[in-house]
Amino acid sequence: MRQVWKPSVTVAAVIEHDGRFLLVEEHTQEGLRLNNPAGHLERGESPVQGVVRETLEETARAFEPVGLLGIYLSRFQRPGEDVTYLRLAFHGRVGDPIPGQALDTGIVRTLWLTPDEIRASAERHRSPLVLRCVEDHLAGRHFPLSAVYTHPDVQAPRD
Repeated sequence: MRQVWKPSVTVAAVIEHDGRFLLVEEHTQEGLRLNNPAGHLERGESPVQGVVRETLEETARAFEPVGLLGIYLSRFQRPGEDVTYLRLAFHGRVGDPIPGQALDTGIVRTLWLTPDEIRASAERHRSPLVLRCVEDHLAGRHFPLSAVYTHPDVQAPRD
């Protein structure tokens, strides 16, 4: 039987404040890398719920999505691994760090970087989508949150 190809669905937050963007520095198999707060969409959650959860886990800050930035497809390859990621990126804002809220396993720290600092660190990005999402945000490529619909049966109890 032929295996069905399925992309890995992720959600990401693009957060700008005073001309700087919130990124995370994280341990990966390739070493320390920079990324937008991002992670895998989990079963039973909407993309908006997923990006709020992932941002809290990775930054210790509550994220308020304002809109959809875009939908991105990228491929990651290393020996023995070939994964295509479907990323739903949202833009929005965060509050102050929540006291006592730990960063997710593997996250070393959060950083506020200017667009030029992000461009200059491209070799350290976890994915080419880090910079692409920032550039799209700067270009004003925004869509309403209503562009992402989750049918209620996604969150219905499973048998």
